[in-house]
Amino acid sequence: LIRYIDIIMKKVIWITGLSGSGKSTLGTEVVRLLRDKGDKVIYLDGDQLREVFGVAKLSKNNYKRDARLSIAMQYSRLCYIIANQGITVVIATISMFKEIHEWNRNNLPNYFEVFLKIPIEELRRRDSKNIYSKYDSGELRNVAGLDLKVDNPENPNLLFDFSKNYTIEEMANRLIVQIQE
Repeated sequence: LIRYIDIIMKKVIWITGLSGSGKSTLGTEVVRLLRDKGDKVIYLDGDQLREVFGVAKLSKNNYKRDARLSIAMQYSRLCYIIANQGITVVIATISMFKEIHEWNRNNLPNYFEVFLKIPIEELRRRDSKNIYSKYDSGELRNVAGLDLKVDNPENPNLLFDFSKNYTIEEMANRLIVQIQE
């Protein structure tokens, strides 16, 4: 019985969207709520993972689809290892490739995909990392959603559309309710 409960409890919550969509903000709030409930949770953020995996310099040099796909697969496998130790993983990363979505659905325990669908105009307005302005000035290329094609999730478990004007708290609470169903 205890083994069965452990299998059910572990989950991977994969938050995806383009740069500036609010992935990290949502991920941090979801982790806080889960920890407040007493869940064992680890939070993985794409920016930090690039540093850990040593690809931060690569990303600053406009890395292309194959490199991005390779690192995204490493993220997926890391989530697999952690979740199989009975820990819930919340990951916030772009990683918008159908190969990743498919692998995750087929291999990650209790996989729950969240897609933040934000119009490019709004992302350009936010531009907290100056990615869009650097692209516009020609400093940066292979920007996901601009000149680098991304695959929006086809069937996310939860879709937050910018037009609905949700607060981060509303989004996090809705996500928590859905993963408990």
